[in-house]
Amino acid sequence: MEKKIAVFFDRDGTLNVESGYIRDLNNLILTEGAAESVKKLNEKGILCILVTNQTGPARDYYPESHVLALNQRLCDLLAENNARLDKVYYCPHLKNGIVKEYSFDCNCRKPATGMIDQAQKDFPDIDLENSYVVGDKATDIELAYNARCKGVLLTTGYGQQVLDGTYQDLKKQPHYVASSISDAVNWIIQDISQRKITA
Repeated sequence: MEKKIAVFFDRDGTLNVESGYIRDLNNLILTEGAAESVKKLNEKGILCILVTNQTGPARDYYPESHVLALNQRLCDLLAENNARLDKVYYCPHLKNGIVKEYSFDCNCRKPATGMIDQAQKDFPDIDLENSYVVGDKATDIELAYNARCKGVLLTTGYGQQVLDGTYQDLKKQPHYVASSISDAVNWIIQDISQRKITA
C-alpha cells in the first residue's frame, strides 16, 4: 500500500477568519489564500483533512446541526474555488459543558488524537510521521506531537497571542511558524520535496 501524506487543518483562525462562536453562517469567511492553498495540496495528491474543536453544542450556544452547517459552508466556499477537504472531523465535547449530552472528557478534543485516529481508520494509508497539523493554537501543536506529525503554527487567529504567551501555553515548539496559510502550505510542499530528495 502506497503511503499518503495528510495535512490536518484547524478551522477557525486557519481556514476561516477567527470570529468567535459563529452564529450566522454568512459570518464564516475564508482566510486569505485558504482556497488556493488547499487546492495546491489537492493537486499534489496530499490529503486535506479538517480537525476542529467545536464546543458550541456543549456550551448550549447552538445545536450540533449548526456545526454541521458551518462546516458545510466552509466546504462550499472552498469548492467555489475548486478546492476540497477530503474529510471533516469535529469534536463538540467539553468536560465542563452545560449540555449533558456533550459534557464529558472525550478522546477527540484536541490535543487528544481521537480525530486523527479516526482519520487513520478511514484512510489506512496515511503516513502520520510524514504528515502535518496546521493551526493557530498551542493545542494544534500538541496534537501534532501526540499524533507523531509535524506542527505548523499560524500567526493568524490566536497564533500571535500564543507566541506572545498571552493565549494558551505553548508546551511544544512548532516545526514551523507561518505568517499565513499560504506560507504554511508553501513550507510544507518544500519540506516534502526536500525530504524526498534525501530519502
